Amino acid sequence: MSAKSLNGKTAIVTGGARGIGRAYALRLAQLGADVAVVDQNVRSYEEYDAENKLVGGTPAEEALRKFGRKAESYTCDVTEEDSVKSTFDQIAAEFGSIDIVVCNAGGGSGTPATTLASSVDPSDFTAVVERNLYGTYFTCRAAVPHMRDNGWGRIITVSSQAGRRADRGGGYAHYGAAKAGIIMYTKYLAQELGPAGITVNCVAPGYIATGRLSVMFESMGSESLTDEVALRRFGTPEDCADVLQFLATDQSSYVTGTVIPIDGGTTEF
Repeated sequence: MSAKSLNGKTAIVTGGARGIGRAYALRLAQLGADVAVVDQNVRSYEEYDAENKLVGGTPAEEALRKFGRKAESYTCDVTEEDSVKSTFDQIAAEFGSIDIVVCNAGGGSGTPATTLASSVDPSDFTAVVERNLYGTYFTCRAAVPHMRDNGWGRIITVSSQAGRRADRGGGYAHYGAAKAGIIMYTKYLAQELGPAGITVNCVAPGYIATGRLSVMFESMGSESLTDEVALRRFGTPEDCADVLQFLATDQSSYVTGTVIPIDGGTTEF
């Protein structure tokens, strides 16, 4: 595949300021796309010493421009529908189109002990569902009209292994439920948009060693977390970007409504 196979395309990555989202944005720029990074805090990497060190204190848009691509960052909370729509309309006007969208923004809250299915606080449950499921819905709702106009599009939603199987201890039920909802929403959206030339697929990462999470993994003991992973290692943001590359290009023109788990560098189709 050409290193510039996405020339002329505009990609949006939500939650792209750091971690896996940033790796997605970098890969898309490397493939030739112009990239808009949308994040609630476009300098969120500064919140974590390990993450800030990993990126050298460089904002995402600056790192993306090193590939010779147009790149901008936009502050937006994906739980606010009007904000998402106005941001996406602004991106379409400034970049000329919206061709690829990665619905990466999300995240959980609390601890396993405080997020059991029967007792998780309603406000936490609501916040996590809004951040993950509603954020994905609002993102797709804002992007689809632009893709219909183009007659082409690639939407990649981001679930989690937590959305495919429940933790044995029962913790993070709100997060798992929200991520499971993303999987089914993806399947419905794919059925709707396939005839319009727009593919919709979902990736479901397991433990991914971002700069922020690597420190936590070390403190928890990596062997206990990886002993059921085929390669006996954590996945990396680059592993996730490899799968994104397949889904965002014409290589995946025959794939839609698919959920691809990513765990320790292995993928499952």
